Formats: sequence, structure tokens, C-alpha cells
Amino acid sequence: MPPSIVWFREDLRLADNPALAAAVAAGGPVICLFVRETGVEGVRPLGGASNWWLDKSLQSLDRSLSGAGGRLVLRTGHPKAVLFDLIRETGAKSVVWNRRYGEPEKHTDADIKAALKDAGVLAQSFNGRLLMEPWELKTGSGGYYRVFTPFWRALQAAYVAPPALDAPKRIEGVDVESERLADWPLHPSAPDWSAGLRAAWTPGEAGAKARLLRFLEGPVNQYAEDRNRPDLDTSSSQLSPHLRFGEIGPAQIWRAVKAGVAAGRIDERPAHVFLSEIAWREFSNVLLSFNQQLARKNYNSNFDRMPWRQDTAALTAWQRGETGYPVVDAGMRQLWHTGWMHNRVRMIVASFLTKHLLLPWQAGEDWFWDTLVDADPAINAASWQWTAGSGADAAPYFRVFNPITQGSKFDETGGYVRRWCPELAKMPDKFLHAPFEAPESVRSKAGVILGRTYPEPIVEHSAARERALDAYKQTKEEQGAA
Repeated sequence: MPPSIVWFREDLRLADNPALAAAVAAGGPVICLFVRETGVEGVRPLGGASNWWLDKSLQSLDRSLSGAGGRLVLRTGHPKAVLFDLIRETGAKSVVWNRRYGEPEKHTDADIKAALKDAGVLAQSFNGRLLMEPWELKTGSGGYYRVFTPFWRALQAAYVAPPALDAPKRIEGVDVESERLADWPLHPSAPDWSAGLRAAWTPGEAGAKARLLRFLEGPVNQYAEDRNRPDLDTSSSQLSPHLRFGEIGPAQIWRAVKAGVAAGRIDERPAHVFLSEIAWREFSNVLLSFNQQLARKNYNSNFDRMPWRQDTAALTAWQRGETGYPVVDAGMRQLWHTGWMHNRVRMIVASFLTKHLLLPWQAGEDWFWDTLVDADPAINAASWQWTAGSGADAAPYFRVFNPITQGSKFDETGGYVRRWCPELAKMPDKFLHAPFEAPESVRSKAGVILGRTYPEPIVEHSAARERALDAYKQTKEEQGAA
């Protein structure tokens, strides 16, 4: 039988992979292909942290395929040209893949599918990334959901997880030419800044399964209470980068959680709260599917009038974790060191950038895109717009997170700040989240010298809050006058 080509993209796993399962079920050899795409207009290049993850995830996928008798074929170029070259080399009569939802990717895939069909090659695509396709869940008027809560209710009512697809036990590979992953510029060099990422993560399907199992064995039952606690390593599943690269699918998580509830191992309330976070991922992909410029343009065009500031020094201080507000700085340093940040802290640092510093949300989205191992084109953009107030179902403009009270409330014992801002380790709890409010004698005893060992605040909270509210008010007034 002629071989089938499985074109891997954001689905780097063997289990519950519809495209791979279809190719194996068809019989005959299977060519497992990953393309480092070039020449596709509009595709956003991965950031540095995501490239690091991709490198390790592809290594893991290749090991898994080899264990089943197959191999991962690596090629560089425009995917259309790569696929047709591979078809000519091998006589393949079928190409399958799991869908992507960004506009350039969708156009590319549609063009390739049409060209393959014209050439007499079977082309099939599947949903291997989401619970439901973005266009499947519609409002009563036939449109897409723009508010999360009714979307979440509708998803719960409509979604039924399909039967699980086991990882193939045997894959008959094909001996074709492949590039070397080591030759791809994915792992950082000169310098190699990835030591913190390497210590924090185990990319790959096995790492994803292990992380899910650990979370469901106990921490999930405290999720509703602990999910806002950045000082607790167990307060989050930390599955986001594994989902981003498709090392685990949302359906697998959904089934596992529901099975735990049915067996009495998982309480229903925290399970519901946890699955709502998976639903936010779905909701974000719906927004991206119908608003392809979500990472660049305001979802709410009224915010095009927003008087954002330009302040390179302030942006740099935020990026480096040198704002003088400990919970903000701790989050930004955690991000730089591990490629990840706790979700509560993501909201705090995003609010600080867009409200306290009055800098455009796109600057923050860009920084997260480069430094997050879970930089997802839908979630990253939707979440930044939610915080800035310009997005769908956005936070109200007058919600300006106070970094002092947020730190005191969610990092009550100071474990998070002391871990990532060790220069503040000896500050008493009372002043840990606002060392600039401590008497000089207290700071001296703790070894803290503002402006030397730890930065002075780059803005004063009350003044910055008022400046932000004035700017948002001005925007609303201009909107009304337009």
C-alpha cells in the first residue's frame, strides 16, 4: 500500500491524535512529518521560550515514534512544497493533519488541501486541538459567543467527549531523508539562557501525562480555594505549555476529570472550576477564529482612541522585574527564569503595565509571546485584551489592581515574593509587599536599600490609578462624541 503522510503541527502526541489514528487505521506505511515552515506570509514566528519547548517536544515525539517502529521526518520550507516533494519521493496517496485556527494557517491549509485533491491525493483534516470547533457552538441568534459565562454554560450542555484514541502500538515507518533537529535554530546559544526552563519542565507527551496525573491525584480538590495562590506549586496544573504544543489534548483532560468525579476521587466543585479554565482556552480560540487580528488590534475598536503612553524606561523596568512593586517583580522574574507565570500574577502584571504605566497592551502581549513557554496565539491575546479592557467580556476599565493589596491577599505569607525577590527575604510580612512604606530602621535591619538593593517604585499607586482612570474616561467621552 502507498504510504500516508501525517503532518504534525500543534499536536505533538501519539495518544488521542485523530490524524495519526486515521493514517494508521488506513493501513500501510506512515510518514510522520514536521515542517519548519518558511515562506508563509503572516505566520507569527515563535518566541524564544516556545522555540526551546518545541525543540524538546520534537525530541520526545521522535523517541515515542521510534518506540512504535516509526520515525519523525523533519523538513524546512513552504509546507505545500515540502508535502509535494515528499509525495513525489514516496508515492504517498494520503495526507492528514489536525486543524489550526490562525488566519494565515487556515488559508495555507485550505490551499494545500485543494491542491492535494486536484493532484488526486486524499487530504483530510481533523479536530485535535479543541473540544469543539469554534463555529459549532452558536448563540440563539446564530452568532458566536462574546461573553464567557453563557459560552461556558452552552459548552457544558453541548459537549460530549468522543471515545479516547489509544496511541498506536505499531507504526510502519518509511526510510526517507530527514533534516537533523540539532541543526534547527531552536535551542538558545551564545548565551544559553534556558537553565531555568530545563529545571522547571519536562516537555513531551510523557511529561504532560505525568503532570496531569500528579494534579488529579490530590491538588485538584483544593483548586477552587488555592488557584489564586502563587506561593503554592500545587495551586495550578501547569498543563498550559503541554496543551499549547498538543502534547495532551483538552478532551483527554476533560475525560480524566469527569472520570475522577464519577469515581469519587475528585470533588465536583473544584472539577467544575478547573474545567472552566479549559473552557476559557476554548472561548479564546472562538474569539481568534472570528477576529484574526486579536493579537494586534483592539477587539473593541473604541479603544483605538486610548491615549497610551510611550515610555521605554518604564517598559524595560517592567520586563526586568524592577518596578519596585514586589509581586509584580516576582512575577516578571519567574517568567524570565522558568518561561511561565502563575495566572493570578499574570493578571496583576498585565494590569500594572496597562493601567499603572498606561502602556499599550500589545507591548505586554509581545513580551509574553517571546518569554512564555505556553505562548498561545488565542489565549495570550484574549487575556491581555481582557485585562486592558479592550477585549470581549473584558474587565471593567475602572478595575485597577492594587499590587500591594493583591500581593498581601494572595501571597499572604510572602513565600512567592521571597522566592523570586530574594533581596527582600528578610523584610517582615507587614512591609514585604510595600517595602517603600517601611521605616528606614526596618529596611536597614532587613538589608534593603531602596534604589540600590531593590528599586524604588517607578510610579506611585494612587497617582497612577487616577491617571489611568482619567485616560479611560477620556476615551469613553471621545467615543460618545464620535
